[in-house]
Amino acid sequence: MLNNIKEIEISEAMFETDNFPVISSTTLLKEAIEEMTKYNIGIACIVDKKDLLGVFTDGDLRRLLLSHQKPFPALFNDDVSTYMTKNPSIIQKSSSIFEAMNLINEKKIWDLPVVENKKLIGLVNLHTLVKYINKKWKL
Repeated sequence: MLNNIKEIEISEAMFETDNFPVISSTTLLKEAIEEMTKYNIGIACIVDKKDLLGVFTDGDLRRLLLSHQKPFPALFNDDVSTYMTKNPSIIQKSSSIFEAMNLINEKKIWDLPVVENKKLIGLVNLHTLVKYINKKWKL
């Protein structure tokens, strides 16, 4: 039934860049968290001229709060780039939904930035993939 899932490009099931937080490296941590809350998603992609520099996730926030002794107001005024994951897992636009699902499973992550020539062009997450598969095959 799902035989051709290896042939479906990830671009069919991804969020476009205007549907998730895409921020600059100088965005304050507080503003990054506000953007993540606005979009109701646990990741913000940090870019410079559309080049993906890193990501900041809910998990990064938890680890930050547990490992730093700074007061919250001081943390909130730091640039998000101070705490971002600099080499996140990514997937190429030409990759398949099957490859994305395998990478998400292997890395035990929820979200994958989609890139083309190092430029951020979208985002997939576990929920969007499951929703796409359910809709496509009426599971």
